[in-house]
Amino acid sequence: MPNSDDKCILFFVKDPSDGNVKTRLAAQIGTDEATELYKCFLSDLLGMLKEIAIRFEIVFYPPQSDVRIKEILGDSFSYIPQQGSDLGQRMKNAFLAAFNKGYKKVVIIGSDSPDLPVKFVKDAFVGLESHDAVIGPAVDGGYYLIGFNFKNFIPQAFDNIQWSTAGVFTQTVNILKKYTSEIHLLPQWYDIDTLDDLNLLNQRNTGYGDKS
Repeated sequence: MPNSDDKCILFFVKDPSDGNVKTRLAAQIGTDEATELYKCFLSDLLGMLKEIAIRFEIVFYPPQSDVRIKEILGDSFSYIPQQGSDLGQRMKNAFLAAFNKGYKKVVIIGSDSPDLPVKFVKDAFVGLESHDAVIGPAVDGGYYLIGFNFKNFIPQAFDNIQWSTAGVFTQTVNILKKYTSEIHLLPQWYDIDTLDDLNLLNQRNTGYGDKS
């Protein structure tokens, strides 16, 4: 893979301190347990990111939660607040900020896929060597990764999306196709939003809750 200095991974996270994370899962297993699991997700994804020789930044929400986030994840990373009124605007703004810093290839990953394979993230950047955009579909109809080349960034990909629905991936790809035919599609992977998802995670990674 070419020099990684022009590449950046934006790791989107939420402050779990108020218990307002993994709400669907929390309704099934309890808020405290869901919050602790989310912290495990963050820890495991940080471990994955450290394996990749690509710069990453932790992009957190809400914007005023930096102190709490650093207490959970440590203060040795680069932290940037999410800015915008909805998820689409926050993602768009994060891409624009990264491109303004001089990065040429940027991807966003979320914190809902704790066992996301390192290979998928590496393959995203390989794809951006010859494509304008890259996207990784999630089983639930969303996506776990999206990325762009700065020369052909498509901000419209984040406009008028029905977030948190099973149509997010399809809506996004349909928009991308209006602006480019150079879309690199990654393999499908899993978000963890429900108890069934968590059981599947445990099947893929025996004793997941004891990993972190």
